[in-house]
Amino acid sequence: MKSRIGRVGRLNLVRIAAACGLAAGAIVLLVMLARVVFPPRPPEPFRPESATTGSPAATGLALVEEKIVIPLRSNLADLLKRRGFTDREIHDLREAVKPVYDLGRIRAGQELRLASLPDGPWRRLEYDVDETRYLVVRNEEGGVRAEIEYVPIEFKPAIVTGVIEDSLIAALNKAGEQDSLAIDIVERCFGWDIDFNTDLRKGDSFRVFVEKRFLDGRFAGYRDILAAEFINEGRVYRAFRFTYPDTKASDYFDETGGSRRKDFLRSPIKFARVTSRFSSSRLHPIYKIYRPHYGVDYAAPVGTPVQATADGEVTSAGREAGSGNVVKMRHKNAYATAYLHLSRFGPGVHKGALLKGGDIIGYVGSTGDSTGPHLDYRIYYHGSPVNPLGHKFKPADPLRKEFLEDYQKDVRRLGVALRLPEIVRTLTIAPGLSF
Repeated sequence: MKSRIGRVGRLNLVRIAAACGLAAGAIVLLVMLARVVFPPRPPEPFRPESATTGSPAATGLALVEEKIVIPLRSNLADLLKRRGFTDREIHDLREAVKPVYDLGRIRAGQELRLASLPDGPWRRLEYDVDETRYLVVRNEEGGVRAEIEYVPIEFKPAIVTGVIEDSLIAALNKAGEQDSLAIDIVERCFGWDIDFNTDLRKGDSFRVFVEKRFLDGRFAGYRDILAAEFINEGRVYRAFRFTYPDTKASDYFDETGGSRRKDFLRSPIKFARVTSRFSSSRLHPIYKIYRPHYGVDYAAPVGTPVQATADGEVTSAGREAGSGNVVKMRHKNAYATAYLHLSRFGPGVHKGALLKGGDIIGYVGSTGDSTGPHLDYRIYYHGSPVNPLGHKFKPADPLRKEFLEDYQKDVRRLGVALRLPEIVRTLTIAPGLSF
């Protein structure tokens, strides 16, 4: 009996040892993967700070700081006079700071921070110029000194995953991300292959390896999508970012180096609902007769931006009877597009204007023969209408051959990043190992 108990005990010890070995191996592998996918940055050089004569640290007195949110219709003189500054002091301050920043440009809603000695003169004034910069003015024994300083910025890579239930934005919001990431996925990676208004299906999924931006430790948006995968109705699309070493231009390519971009974007509106499709015989909602509808109608609120779907030249921008406000464009390879029922035109949109794909050509409206706000979008090839939802466009130029080897190395590294959640799940201890 004792011998049997001893064997059971030894067996459990062996299982524990095996489990510990597996766990240790998994940790080592994860650390190695993390160092490949997220290579460590070199340490910041040490910069010693010297104490300034007359500074609070030198005097031993703590500064009293007042935070002032600039109200509407206020200027610096009004704010400082209420805090005991004379007209002469205000004038001298503005003149001393002017080579660095014009204090007459302070804006309502921004924050001023005024630090003074207790019952004594002011020592420091700070003003938030924008999200990443702030003005620092120091009142020292040698005079007033001003400089622009920068909010500490940090970029952290992150994996974002999700499953489509309704829309891409809803799926990202459920994952705790912002709408702007959805726009980046559409505009940078997959907007040429997937129409996110018509092609999405429940159960579609995505993975995004993206750099998140943090200002002074606070999340402040996204920088670059480094790699992305989207599975639409079982078809897998992947995009990898590559920056050419010589030109520093960046673009997105598939696994083999083919461009993710094509001649035309799939949709002129990022997120909208298709209410009427291309047809040779459609019942007109106003005239109640059947006639061709050589376009696709996108319903969206008045004022929704409409983007040019490809580079080209504006051939006309004006009013046309039943079409309302219309912009027409000519593109390369004998293509042309038209955007009907706009409420107004985009900035700089006029006959002869050269636009890039993605530029705003106008805004959704209900001008002309229309029963409600929508965009009627049309494409012509050699003068004949084609179905915007079904026409196949040629891809843009592929990755330059001399950089293909470097690109393939990036694809392998970024591919590991996209698979990281699966790798972590796989490296769990086998459920059959019980104690």
